[in-house]
Amino acid sequence: MRYLVLSVLLWTVLSTNGQQTIPAADVKSLDGQTIPVRDILENRLTLLSFWATWCGPCKAELDALKDVYPAWQEKYDFQLVAITIDNPRQLAKVSPMIKAKGWPYRFFEDTAGQLRTRLNFQVIPQSYLVNPAGHVVWSSMGFSPGLKDEMEEQLRKASGR
Repeated sequence: MRYLVLSVLLWTVLSTNGQQTIPAADVKSLDGQTIPVRDILENRLTLLSFWATWCGPCKAELDALKDVYPAWQEKYDFQLVAITIDNPRQLAKVSPMIKAKGWPYRFFEDTAGQLRTRLNFQVIPQSYLVNPAGHVVWSSMGFSPGLKDEMEEQLRKASGR
């Protein structure tokens, strides 16, 4: 219970002041190349979505965003970067799932948990909207169908459009 209260307080502080910065950490491309997460952000408005192949709500979120993603990219000039937290054994399922689902996002893996540990979250899907300066301007844990509307509103605000 104490950890839940602390997590909620931390989330509240971070979501209200928007000053959390994405920490320095490395992730890997799905072909195994190590890449600093800040290079992935490319100084662009970015929605980082943490997911796993075994997580139903994660797949529902990525499925729900697939249809609106091209329009949102054009309208808000942003990218969606999906980072799997699957363990090394489960990683073999990632690429086939991406292909079968037709997800158009950029994909990376954090099987070592470096970025996840530094961001200190427990629940997936976990999403962070990051501005071009690398600051988190909005975050969300879990997924429900209405969250898509909230995501678009936050993209609109962050992009100034």
